[in-house]
Amino acid sequence: MFTGIVEEIGKIISIKKRRDQIRLTVHGQKVLDETQIGDSIAINGICVTVTDLSSTSFSADIMPETIHATTLKNLRTGDALNLERAMRADGRYGGHFMTGHVDGTGRIVSIHPKGNARYLNIQASPELCNTLVKKGSVAVDGTSLTVFYVDVQSFTLSLIPHTNAQTILGNKRIGDEVNIETDILQKYSQKEQKMEHTSVSGGPLTYQTLWENGFIS
Repeated sequence: MFTGIVEEIGKIISIKKRRDQIRLTVHGQKVLDETQIGDSIAINGICVTVTDLSSTSFSADIMPETIHATTLKNLRTGDALNLERAMRADGRYGGHFMTGHVDGTGRIVSIHPKGNARYLNIQASPELCNTLVKKGSVAVDGTSLTVFYVDVQSFTLSLIPHTNAQTILGNKRIGDEVNIETDILQKYSQKEQKMEHTSVSGGPLTYQTLWENGFIS
């Protein structure tokens, strides 16, 4: 589990791409503290397993599903990355609960500075936008943010100066692709609501339908 509070900006030292596999070596400092081989680190919101480790870097092997579902396939040597270690049970839970399992990607379609804020409008699939709610949480490239506005195929974020300075979102441009993980609590809530209104026969889920289909006696 992660919180979406980016600990530092790392950089890709090397990236080896083969068919359906990628091996990344990433420079970092803070995220290496107490980290061991086998631990989890979020790279731009993507949970990866540390497979090699030095005093200044770590390596991770990326499987095919992760390559196809995220922006990792677009990365190059020298690219900056948002990094976060897995959350500790004895620490403060800033941000929101994240799994590091990206739901899909979106594309920045507009950027508007306003006062000390920077508004990003991100185009995404209706399936992703359907799991977002205004003033709810979303993780974009591993950064925990609040949804400012959402419609059928896009949503808007408002970034404060600290977020612009401490994450890679501050350097994003129109057209850039980003990783999106929607709020896990919202996803469970929606699934529960669907279950409450669905039964084996396709009608409302009631005590009667449960009894008729043998779930209770």
